[in-house]
Amino acid sequence: MRRENQSSVSEFLLLGLPIRLEQQGTFFALFLGMYLTTVLGNLLIILLIRLDSRLHTPMYFFLSHLALTDISFSSVTVPKMLTNMQTQDPSIPYAECIAQTYFFIFFADLDNFLLTSMSYDRYVAICHPLHYTSIMREGLCMLLVAVSWILSCANALSHTLLLSNLSFCADNTIPHFFCDLGALLKFSCSDTSLNELVIYTAGGAVITLPLICILISYGRIGATILKVPSTKGVCKALSTCGSHLSVVSLYYGTIIGLYVFPSSNNSSNKDIIASVMYTVVTPLLNPFVYSLRNRDVNGALEKLFTGATVLSK
Repeated sequence: MRRENQSSVSEFLLLGLPIRLEQQGTFFALFLGMYLTTVLGNLLIILLIRLDSRLHTPMYFFLSHLALTDISFSSVTVPKMLTNMQTQDPSIPYAECIAQTYFFIFFADLDNFLLTSMSYDRYVAICHPLHYTSIMREGLCMLLVAVSWILSCANALSHTLLLSNLSFCADNTIPHFFCDLGALLKFSCSDTSLNELVIYTAGGAVITLPLICILISYGRIGATILKVPSTKGVCKALSTCGSHLSVVSLYYGTIIGLYVFPSSNNSSNKDIIASVMYTVVTPLLNPFVYSLRNRDVNGALEKLFTGATVLSK
């Protein structure tokens, strides 16, 4: 389409969740409660790891970064969604929409890489326990986190720079509760073939390669567990990686259902529900998954509240 037939837009309209107007208040309270629980729960995990010296290990080092990422990931989309529900104003400025797309991709990628680093940590702990301390040194842990940030930044930047060069038609209504990259490309008047190529190559690699590494790690963990003669040893090994495996299954299960098996019809309701799962529900559940059956975290939590009770007296 020629340039003179295109019209640039200054803002987009987010249609939000597929709910009726009379249900807005109920869903606003629900998502507000979920968001506050996500922030407070993950902040509590970070605080416990910071204060308790028993949690100063590679596993909890990665977990603290994952908790911070989960807070940021939810904060990219949920506050804007809540604001739109409360004010009934679906508009979002063009620059804010592009920024939201960038940070959404960035923190989603960072989640992938951190979960991969944690799976490597569990692999070393179970398959090479005698060499765990020498392998999982502080320098290696910091390097893994730094590389995760750099790769996430580079991938998110590549998508948003290409997106910012596109022109958009007059139709600026996005059937979603945030500025989803795929939805934005549908409204572009420009040629999006390069954008789609980057999505299927760089974007696909960011999802599939970490998942392959996680599957390889747990494949080797499973092979090692099968060689353990005692049932007690097997239970201990499973408890060591059970929380992480639960989070990985929940996170990647939702992404696979959304991107690998897309909706057969043109309705976007399935995409919106899946997006709610991994932007709202998964960050909400992570603190509980890692704390409910984790003896170290529960011990640190009990120590924190015991100390607070003593100080209050």
